[in-house]
Amino acid sequence: MPLSTYNKSLPRRFRRLRVVIAGCGDIGLRLIAQRIVRHGDRIGVTASARRDAQLEAIRALGARPLRCDLEVARDRARLAAQGRHTIYLAPPPNAGEEDRCMRGFAAALGAAALRRGIARTPGTAGAAGVCAFAPRLVYASTSGVYGDCAGKLIDETRPVAPASARARSRVDAERRVRTLARRGVARGMILRVPGIYAAERLPVQRLQSGLPAIRADEDGYTNHIHADDLAMIAWLALFRGAANRIYHASDSVHLKMGEWFDQVADATGVPRAVRLPRDQVRAAVSPMMWSFMRESRRLTNRRMLAELRVHLRYPGVSDCLRTLGTRAPESPL
Repeated sequence: MPLSTYNKSLPRRFRRLRVVIAGCGDIGLRLIAQRIVRHGDRIGVTASARRDAQLEAIRALGARPLRCDLEVARDRARLAAQGRHTIYLAPPPNAGEEDRCMRGFAAALGAAALRRGIARTPGTAGAAGVCAFAPRLVYASTSGVYGDCAGKLIDETRPVAPASARARSRVDAERRVRTLARRGVARGMILRVPGIYAAERLPVQRLQSGLPAIRADEDGYTNHIHADDLAMIAWLALFRGAANRIYHASDSVHLKMGEWFDQVADATGVPRAVRLPRDQVRAAVSPMMWSFMRESRRLTNRRMLAELRVHLRYPGVSDCLRTLGTRAPESPL
């Protein structure tokens, strides 16, 4: 439902839409900046963070900051009660294969729904039975839930096959979101997000450090989305996404990882990475970095473009890189 339609369907005193951003980092701040500038006083945004700097940045953009540690039950309950709709951007805790933060937050949402009398016991209705006025929940997951797909072009119907604890914890969180939708607690939507980049989120230091890339004949495909586009996609999913639906939040260009590094090097004026066989690259990089480099897949974004009616500002990484005027700071792979 578009924001304008949502507002007109309610009495005037209720027309200020309340949105919660759980785990407000870089993407959350970009989302706040985009939406508050566009919609002004028609929306009220509450954004949670733990660090003072993040809380101050939230306040400076015109949103309401909420100090919240998602590993604390009382904080999760307080966050769940803040608004009708939630965009959940917080990553899982570092350890374990279960996202205990999402588990607790889902339980808090369920408890709030029971108090309002809108939730059902599990198994009594499918996603189609979710009330039109149920709260909406957008969960930002990862494309890493698919594991290695040997470079195949995949859509959202492909079964998950997570190859790391980090990816398995994302699958766990997705299941909890889908359970909320089945129970009528929330209209849950899942975004499977690939590598996020922006002018200030490029692997420049990696290139400057001389770490190698995989040679072209052994290299795998990677997928990307610009941080500003991801913020827009999350917002559109909140109003245009279907209940219990998965979307690939990815751009429209498929690159091999070495090609990505080469484009960044050329755009920022640093030397290209040396290309080596896979086994030599594995020995030269950290286990975390190798966990990204070893997997290869190509995501189709047709569902996102058609159903969410997204118009990407950066359909491919080259559209961003050609706008760079100076070297960009470092960001993780």
